Amino acid sequence: MFSRQQTLASFAPICGPLFMKEFLLSTPAQAVIWIAALSILIAVGGYIMGSFRGRDDEDRQSANRLLTNFRESHHQGDINDSEFRTIKTVLGAELQQELSDRDDEG
Repeated sequence: MFSRQQTLASFAPICGPLFMKEFLLSTPAQAVIWIAALSILIAVGGYIMGSFRGRDDEDRQSANRLLTNFRESHHQGDINDSEFRTIKTVLGAELQQELSDRDDEG
């Protein structure tokens, strides 16, 4: 039978650094490496995009809240009647849209 050293010596060409270099430079190994790297980049990009999109919704005030703020400004005299009517018309349409969106979801 083979001794332990003879057995290890017989695997040296298969497990040596030269074999590893040749394997890593082969086309299938390169394809796997590049697909893995691309997958990691896509996952990281998706995570970053998701964090930015979530932040956008949190910062946006609802039309109802904006209308309340402008109503307070109108009562304090910061904006005149004409300006408040214009704002109320625009925000009223947005408020109707928000309400219909909520009804569609629920």
